[in-house]
Amino acid sequence: MGCTQCTTSTSKQPEGCRNNGTCGADGCNKLTVFDWLSNMALPGNEKPFKGVEVRFKNGRKLFYQNTSSLSLNIGDVVATEASPGHDIGIVTLTGELVRIQMKKKKQDPEIEQLPKIYRKASQSDIDMWQKVRDREPEIQKRSREIAMHLDLKMKISDVEYQGDGSKAIFYYTAEERVDFRQLIKDFARAFSTRIEMKQVGFRQEAARLGGIGSCGRELCCSTWLTDFRSVKTSAARYQQLSLNPQKLAGQCGKLKCCLNYELDMYLEALKNFPRTEINLHTETGSAVCQKVDIFKGMLWYAYEENSMNWHMLSADRANEIILINKNGKKASSLEDFAMEDEIDKSSIFKDVVGQDSLTRFDTPKRRKKRKRPQNNQRNKQNNRNRKRNE
Repeated sequence: MGCTQCTTSTSKQPEGCRNNGTCGADGCNKLTVFDWLSNMALPGNEKPFKGVEVRFKNGRKLFYQNTSSLSLNIGDVVATEASPGHDIGIVTLTGELVRIQMKKKKQDPEIEQLPKIYRKASQSDIDMWQKVRDREPEIQKRSREIAMHLDLKMKISDVEYQGDGSKAIFYYTAEERVDFRQLIKDFARAFSTRIEMKQVGFRQEAARLGGIGSCGRELCCSTWLTDFRSVKTSAARYQQLSLNPQKLAGQCGKLKCCLNYELDMYLEALKNFPRTEINLHTETGSAVCQKVDIFKGMLWYAYEENSMNWHMLSADRANEIILINKNGKKASSLEDFAMEDEIDKSSIFKDVVGQDSLTRFDTPKRRKKRKRPQNNQRNKQNNRNRKRNE
């Protein structure tokens, strides 16, 4: 963690971010860029880049120009130019890395076209900013009630007030086009401020809200993923995944972005595999592909007349049969090209605790020593005496 308040407590339990993402170190926020040039001096006769990256609510970042040559550091709260009035944000990046970030986000690096930073925020600016931010949960709840009353098919996911309180931005998601002209009038009448509506996609909404994925980690879109590429169901088919919408869909309701991570490697491996829709024609009969194992490089085929009996072939053997069929001939049989499925003895299941019993750590029960009855001892003594007398 980047700030001292995100450490663990004395009971070794994580305390979390007490500042809710507004800490000055900017180490608890998603998509944070590390300034690795901060300790390096500029060459002679080189002026520092006047562009500054400023972060607002939910990781929203914009670029500004420092026309007043203010001494700004990461974590400073500044008042920036807005329309209308001014907004309050936190500086996340300064110097030459801002130029690199602008090129990465395909933004014009011309500094004169950027909005300005007015000043470092005063205490009155910060108090006003915190006051309007405290109203956002209540405003969001009230705005959803108004939208439901108007029977609009939309979901208001978040509300963001401008730093001076002169404007409120409502982020919403909708599958169809929404006519919110009456909604804006009701919002302006209820909240007495300027209203701006911004539609975001379902992936962007999941990135703003965050969460934990099925892998147990924080969502990629809310931590490091900056661009949202289209994901198709063919990516799941190439990776031999079950086409189950509940398992392939993420929290946004769309296909998971991680389906594209290993897709290129699968496509590279599948170049040596024959197409599964091609049948193998042999003298015994026609065979159909039943299963493909990309990691082992194997395919399983079965005759159309006997689909229960599968034969394992390597990709090279299957391509060899297809080449024979292209020449107008038939292969002898699948049995001649099939490979034996040898079971690795080292992979056979073994008891992880060894061959001992699971109760080997239990304390053994001690047998109680039986006391011999006194009559038996007397009988033995009498027998001895008789033998002596004889």
